[in-house]
Amino acid sequence: MARKAETLLRHLRGNSYDRMEWAGAFGDLGTLVPFVLAYATVLRVDPVGLLFAFALAKIVAGLCYRTPIPIQPMKAVGIASTMQLGSVTPAMVWGAGLFTGLTWLVLGLTNTVDRVAALARPPVVRGMVVGLALTFMREGLSTMRADPVVAVAAFLAALLLLPSRRVPAMFVLLILGLAVGLARHPSLAAQVTQSIGLRLPHLGIPRLHLTDFVSGTFLLGLPQLPLTLGNAIIAIVAENNELFPHRPITVRKVAVSTGMINLAAPLFGGVPMCHGAGGMAGHVRFGARTGGALVILGGLLLAATLFFGEGVTVAFRLFPGGVLGAILFFSGLELAATSKVWEVAPGDFPLAAITTALAMWNMGAAFLVGVILWHASNRRWICLTPGC
Repeated sequence: MARKAETLLRHLRGNSYDRMEWAGAFGDLGTLVPFVLAYATVLRVDPVGLLFAFALAKIVAGLCYRTPIPIQPMKAVGIASTMQLGSVTPAMVWGAGLFTGLTWLVLGLTNTVDRVAALARPPVVRGMVVGLALTFMREGLSTMRADPVVAVAAFLAALLLLPSRRVPAMFVLLILGLAVGLARHPSLAAQVTQSIGLRLPHLGIPRLHLTDFVSGTFLLGLPQLPLTLGNAIIAIVAENNELFPHRPITVRKVAVSTGMINLAAPLFGGVPMCHGAGGMAGHVRFGARTGGALVILGGLLLAATLFFGEGVTVAFRLFPGGVLGAILFFSGLELAATSKVWEVAPGDFPLAAITTALAMWNMGAAFLVGVILWHASNRRWICLTPGC
């Protein structure tokens, strides 16, 4: 027991919990909020179990990695689940989580993921990261366009305050977002206060049947695998090791942790989760430098979920799209800067450009095509540069 307490204290000491970590903790709201709302309102997933699983995963990730390794919803699963309304159930989402969890745990423990990731060379990885960054910026602009007045105010506030460590930009964005949300939807505030009371999540596994597992695997889980490999394993490792070389991580460690969080999440009714590279860029852009940001956000989510229940998702609805769009846009800028694509050798720029374009469409396709083109060019089967 004493040894466990000592280990916990050592992990806590390895993180910071200052105001910049508090500000950076909210840097991933641009992706978290829309997916949580979609799951809770469209698919009718119990928000208590959904947010409880996210909270625990964030706390564990912050304590174990001690860098701003994010916990995000798996995007392909989330989009497919909410777009196929009527044919997808919460139990199928849990089944997809178990499938992805088992898959990445096995790939990580057997070192298979190392061999697969080793196929991706620097121009391919950098191209994938830039493509993801441009996707974030595009989604941010699209979200801002629907709420232009608030978006302009949020954009200018972030632009002016991001260099400041005295007045964190995220605090101003949060205040702006809440003020606008309360002004637009005053009745929602009452719904939040009416939900006060301790409520624990319902267990999801007892309500999961074999047909749910099979359907979730084929409809939701399999299409997610290449996206997870590109964005949530290869790209996040490259980004973390670029930003925090003193705390490097490996694809094997990330694959194993992805497997473990997805095997645990359905126990509480949670949805499939991963470590997205764009989320780290958001945390870092708004001030986070350690895993303390994840511990802070996870702790806040845990307390709010247990004592406000469904009121948390109501509070999320208060947040205007213009502010979320600004957060996404600046997260994309941070991720683009992290990629350092300009350091790619001149002869590799065409390959990086092709990978970037494909990554904006599908990360799995970008990885596969990039690997094939790199090896074909290296063996001089094809020529990607003029005069070669």
